[in-house]
Amino acid sequence: MALGRAGLALTELRHVSPDPGFFGPPPVDPADVQRLSRVGVVDVGSNSVRLVIFDGAARSPAYFFNEKVLCGLGRDLAETGRLSPEGKTRALAALNRFQHIGESLGITPMLAVATAAMRVAEDGPDFQKEILEKTGMQLRVIDGAEEARLAAQGVLLGWPEASGYVCDIGGSSMELAQVSAGEIGWRDTSPLGPLALARLESEKAVRTRVEDHLKRLRKAMPGDPKRLYLVGGSWRAIAKIDMVRRDYPLQVLHEYRLDRDSLVETLDLIDSADPHALRKQAGISGERMALLPMAGQVLRGLLKVLQPEELFVSAYGLREGLLYEEMPEALRTADPLIESCRHAEMSSARVPGFGTTLYRYVRSLFPDADRARLRLIKAASLLHDVSWRTHPDYRAEVCFDYAARANMGGLSHGERVFLGLALLHRYKNNRDGTRFDALRPLLSEQEVRDAEILGRALRFGAMLTLGGDDNIGRLDWDPAAKRLALHLSDHTQPLFGEVAEARFIALAKALEAEVSVLAAGTLSA
Repeated sequence: MALGRAGLALTELRHVSPDPGFFGPPPVDPADVQRLSRVGVVDVGSNSVRLVIFDGAARSPAYFFNEKVLCGLGRDLAETGRLSPEGKTRALAALNRFQHIGESLGITPMLAVATAAMRVAEDGPDFQKEILEKTGMQLRVIDGAEEARLAAQGVLLGWPEASGYVCDIGGSSMELAQVSAGEIGWRDTSPLGPLALARLESEKAVRTRVEDHLKRLRKAMPGDPKRLYLVGGSWRAIAKIDMVRRDYPLQVLHEYRLDRDSLVETLDLIDSADPHALRKQAGISGERMALLPMAGQVLRGLLKVLQPEELFVSAYGLREGLLYEEMPEALRTADPLIESCRHAEMSSARVPGFGTTLYRYVRSLFPDADRARLRLIKAASLLHDVSWRTHPDYRAEVCFDYAARANMGGLSHGERVFLGLALLHRYKNNRDGTRFDALRPLLSEQEVRDAEILGRALRFGAMLTLGGDDNIGRLDWDPAAKRLALHLSDHTQPLFGEVAEARFIALAKALEAEVSVLAAGTLSA
């Protein structure tokens, strides 16, 4: 296989192979992409203070740096109306470190926001000034409606087709925001964070407080909240425990679906189990574990009052919402999965741009594919060569893990496994004994078969690459007659050697097809 030019800049690579087909690229100015190459976000919450530096050149965020300090700024708020003195000391030290990191990397001023604790505390404005004086960080204190909007934007970043309500829980507050067709509608806030509820004297008082606020919110909400997207560390921790209890095979929180009945069992476990043993099993910090009984009461209230039919966990929230706000409109409207895969191809593949040619080549094998399946075929085509530097003995497993466990938005858990299996078969015909075995229950028999066909098609099509030329002929698939015809172009006829022929036969075997090869005017069966 001939290699592409070494050292080609990212802004050049974006123009190597335009794709005016099914998933064309957005008209993004390279200067806008470069501006997003490093974006620093500081989030000062009631429980934690976090710095995230995004490598935001792709539509899906990549976490260049991510550090969190559980300061507990809002720990004393319900009792004293003021920020925790210890929390302020720890937060100031963390923010000083974060500001220094930002300055060292040349990404200041950073996007720095503070939420519920800072906006309601009596000494919040004074602490905001102290932060500026001692660290130089310009901290913006946002209200509840803005916090809800930013959290919803974060969900839309990783989930463009989200439709329902985003529910973001922090230490001192909980926000709700309506999302539909890429837009954010009604939104509101409530004092239902675990730290705010912890000061109530009894479990009954907590339930009453939760249900009263949720009934108020439900009355104001337009439409039925059939689907909830859960944002926030406490929800994610509950989801981790749910995964452990269910022995769920894929430890990826984003787009994890919580079953209502199963969730109640998990909440019962949190209330009854030894918290130390449970947090060790699920990999949760002690500080976070201490908040879960109160967060669980809020979640019980959501199930009772809002009665959602579906609940999904979102790994993206306020911080990703701030990144989303920095993106040009053309990038916002792009598919996060396709753009992430395109970015990976342009950065890591040997022949950047050939993935688009390969997609057009193999899609004829799936004549009845809907849009959801076509985007997975496109994603697999773009990723088919990004792991070429891996040792040959491990490429199949690395490819599988890259897709199944990668930090990419716009993928359900089943889609992750489908994409991973297709890439596994890009390098290996046999999947016995691979890490796919544990994830097999997440796919149907037909999905397993389609992923294998796609992988074998990519494995064969990759043999026809030569310097990125897109004139590679075509595949004609007649599913009724079970016949696969290979049309070789003048360009690819010399490339159809012994190994390529073996891979073509393997593809035909997966399709259970008879084959014919048309080359230089000669048809052979």
